[in-house]
Amino acid sequence: MPRIRSAQDVRAVLQLKADGHPDREVSRATGVPVNTIRLWRHRGLLRNAERALQTGNLCATCGCDPHDFEALPRHTYAYLLGVYLGDGCIGRSGTSWSLRIALDDAYPGIVESCCDAIEEIRGGRRPRPRRDRRGEACIRVESTWRQWRCLFPQHGPGLKHRRKIELTDWQLRIVDEAPEAFLRGLIHTDGWRGMNRVHVKGKDYAYPRYQFSNRSDDIRKLFTDTCDKLGVKWRPWTRYHVSVARRQSVALLDSFIGPKF
Repeated sequence: MPRIRSAQDVRAVLQLKADGHPDREVSRATGVPVNTIRLWRHRGLLRNAERALQTGNLCATCGCDPHDFEALPRHTYAYLLGVYLGDGCIGRSGTSWSLRIALDDAYPGIVESCCDAIEEIRGGRRPRPRRDRRGEACIRVESTWRQWRCLFPQHGPGLKHRRKIELTDWQLRIVDEAPEAFLRGLIHTDGWRGMNRVHVKGKDYAYPRYQFSNRSDDIRKLFTDTCDKLGVKWRPWTRYHVSVARRQSVALLDSFIGPKF
């Protein structure tokens, strides 16, 4: 993928060339490779360089126009962020990037919710869920878009639980405004809601509870911190699990999550 040049770089090269400086001298002064300068001189500016001049600047990561993260639909993005942190990843797809989410085909409603969120964020391009050849019970939802890396800057090499996962300031603001949607995305991918059955002093008891499981300490903390903001009482349950079992807290989660569907 060609490197994205800023408007400042492009203008500096054009000005120095207009002043009569040789290509190598311009390259040393601007940091733009000499072969790129020669290409611009012989064939004209590449499309990304022209766009840089027209817009004033481009995103250095994806090469698109500057992002307005504050304009993202709060609840939809918060939900998709939770889904991504749970069962999503981003990988290269040619000169672009693909958001890939693995979901259980036992819950078609969650698959549809994920597709709805991607369609709204993506701008009308709905992904087509496909069955993963490696597992009969797995549905893969995939969407190719150059901006996914910018929308999910947690992308990086290796598994999430083996690297630091932190939200940016603009992501934290969105989660603060839509904590219910964020928890819903996390539960839909790495959570469970069901009946807990116990036998105490000769009697059987059953009560509903939520459980969230993730090997990443950072992601589990994002879950518990968001629970704290909403007043949801939780407790650790084994090394990688978090349990929500108090009646009022379960009722609160039921008000915006409920059983998987």
